[in-house]
Amino acid sequence: MPEREPEPTTATPPATASGPGRVLVAIYAIFAIGSTSRAAAQIATRFDEAPVPYALSALAAVVYVLATVALAKHGVAWWRVAVVACAFEMTGVLVIGTASVLLPDAFPDATVWSNYGMGYLFIPLVLPVFGLLWLRRTAPRR
Repeated sequence: MPEREPEPTTATPPATASGPGRVLVAIYAIFAIGSTSRAAAQIATRFDEAPVPYALSALAAVVYVLATVALAKHGVAWWRVAVVACAFEMTGVLVIGTASVLLPDAFPDATVWSNYGMGYLFIPLVLPVFGLLWLRRTAPRR
């Protein structure tokens, strides 16, 4: 009887919420909860004091919620949503961080992304980098 050759296997990338991705999802979830509650409190109690920063805090909250959900889900469409959310987050941190440094009077109160996330130990600056690196590693095969 001839010996059978093993079936070729196609290695599938890990799901975005597996392995180190679980830690990433947990951190994003913490930021989603924190930024949502912060933005809600700021908008509900003091919106007239700093409308632009508080609106940007709300935008950051939406991005963190979207990134959390997308990273936790499986599938090509969710992977793409996660890439867009992380890339948008990175852009937001860089743009808002730079604007808050160069135009401090425009930011009478901080946002999550002000000063590159200094109020959050710069985690908002490095989180999208890790997110995008993880998404690159878990990219769907074509």
